[in-house]
Amino acid sequence: MDHNEKGIIALQNGQYEKAIEAFLKAIEEKPEEAVGYINVGNVFASIGDTEKAEPFFQKAITLDEEAGTAIYGLANLYYNEERYEEASKLYEQAIRKGVEEADAYFMLGKSLERADEAKLALPYLQRAAELAPTDLEVRLSYGISLANLELFDQAGEEFRYVVEHDEENADAHYNLGFLYAVSTDRKEDALKHLKQAFTLNPEYEQARYIYDMIQLDES
Repeated sequence: MDHNEKGIIALQNGQYEKAIEAFLKAIEEKPEEAVGYINVGNVFASIGDTEKAEPFFQKAITLDEEAGTAIYGLANLYYNEERYEEASKLYEQAIRKGVEEADAYFMLGKSLERADEAKLALPYLQRAAELAPTDLEVRLSYGISLANLELFDQAGEEFRYVVEHDEENADAHYNLGFLYAVSTDRKEDALKHLKQAFTLNPEYEQARYIYDMIQLDES
């Protein structure tokens, strides 16, 4: 068993210091291989130490420009630091380098959204939903993106899917209720879902506010 394998086992057991020690030994033995640097970066990233994680990912990319997982790891760091434009460019690179899982498309879409590029974000969120059709977080985010672009029919399908599979998802109820309120004459359905949102989450003031506004309009 090599040091990287030992590090992975330690990481799976929650032994972060032991994992870092093993991965650093792997780097000492093979300093020109990217994998050890990626592994150390991933450990520091998992414990929220961005400052220490970043140089390891950067070193891995320097050693191997095709290291998509290093690029993806660095993108996650930048996203968490709200450096959305930089993150989006790195997620796009990671996808081109072969990191084509739903999470990569999802994070690229979210980065573009946060960088005020909603139209550019939509196809990536759509692709994430295609790759992970049962992931409710992805479906909800895709629905919100559709709704923000006033593609209400498609957005409604996404919100209804989430509600059907998670009846206690306050965000899905809120978004579905809001969609009914602004794009249909289904006021009773709007009220039902908005009420469900603030019933599930009493701090959901926006849901309660829109609910009250609809009630006032009907009185």
